Amino acid sequence: MTDQQQLVGDAPLRRYEYDDAVVLAADIGITGDATVDVVDDTAIVVVGDEQYDFDLPSGDARAFIRNGVLTVEMSEVSH
Repeated sequence: MTDQQQLVGDAPLRRYEYDDAVVLAADIGITGDATVDVVDDTAIVVVGDEQYDFDLPSGDARAFIRNGVLTVEMSEVSH
């Protein structure tokens, strides 16, 4: 497991590496007025009037916000 040094709002974006996947997670603490979408190799998070973009590795990714936690799940891409 390694940390990634990006922030979504004031929340650090953490990177967790597993055998078959990589998961990015941030506790943004907002459930109502927050959305996330993956467009090409970019995750776009909108919280109120603020927008945060961060690059993702190439490959399949899905993103969601549940109980105030932003999660981006990516299939592991062989190097």
